[in-house]
Amino acid sequence: MAVKIRLKRLGKIRAPYYRIVVADSRTKRDGRVIEEIGKYHPTENPSFIEVDSDRAQYWLSVGAQPTEQVAAILKLTGDWGKFKGDKNAASTVKVAEPKTAFVADDKKKPVLKPKAEKPAKAEEAPADEAPAAEATTDEA
Repeated sequence: MAVKIRLKRLGKIRAPYYRIVVADSRTKRDGRVIEEIGKYHPTENPSFIEVDSDRAQYWLSVGAQPTEQVAAILKLTGDWGKFKGDKNAASTVKVAEPKTAFVADDKKKPVLKPKAEKPAKAEEAPADEAPAAEATTDEA
């Protein structure tokens, strides 16, 4: 049985993402797999690549053949170099910068007024009318 490390396509039309899988070479592209060892999202900037290095090394050591696309990914992550015996193999995958928290400018005026101000004014007006109504009932 020939075992391949290849990409399994997921996602929508024009929005693909892939899982790096180990499968029998005779199965369908998106068919039954032996094991999932990573993820690849090409549409993100930079591309998201995550590979379980230990499992990739194991499958390469027992004879699994990577496809051209997976071989390129394994070269980026440094797993292919480790398999070939390069002790200095390192990952060259670019990582996205973490998002910064949003901070509103204190110098600018807020466009919206807080909702607490309007009900406070509305409550004051009926309070002024209430004593006048009580005064008329006392006189009668």
